Amino acid sequence: MVKGVFRMRCKLMVAVAMTVSAVAAGSAWSDDGKDGGADEKGVAAWVNEVKVGVLYHDMDYLWSNFRLESGVDFNGELIFAPHLDLLGGAIRPALGGSVNSAGGTSKLYAGIRYQYELDGGLFFSVGVGGAIHDGDLTPDREDRKALGSRLLFHVPLEAGYRIDGRHAVSVYFDHVSNAFLTDYNEGLDTLGLRYGYRFGTAGSRR
Repeated sequence: MVKGVFRMRCKLMVAVAMTVSAVAAGSAWSDDGKDGGADEKGVAAWVNEVKVGVLYHDMDYLWSNFRLESGVDFNGELIFAPHLDLLGGAIRPALGGSVNSAGGTSKLYAGIRYQYELDGGLFFSVGVGGAIHDGDLTPDREDRKALGSRLLFHVPLEAGYRIDGRHAVSVYFDHVSNAFLTDYNEGLDTLGLRYGYRFGTAGSRR
């Protein structure tokens, strides 16, 4: 029952991100050809960017080193507008979720992102935060990771290219584990592609 409720919440988070992304894309290609309308400017006051993607679930030969779970993850994430400028980039809060297609571990996460963008459109991002999940805590099944605790550390990395200041494509990696604070800490890695849409003024690097 708990896993079912959690999975529904993850699906809702991803669905919200995908819906906002679709609305954003529609407004970007409106008939008047102008940068954003009143509705988009209102969203830009609290959301900087929305991202959606498909990720290879529990990928081996990375941080966690081995794979047990299958399927892909459908990922959605909101990067919020309030920020702190640092070393030419910006730190922002983020909230997201990933739903596994094969009934494996799904998660909700929150944290901060530091993103640095180059003049040519390339950008790099690193973050840290926490995640909650509906996976197994102990090695009870051969096709599930033993994650040790319900609350895990969440570490994302991303590199991509921004088109016209608004649209972006990127390679995204994230890792969750408990840093060996419990008896079991098998960890999970995901790797895949994401699409991002930035609100606000086109051409802005922040």
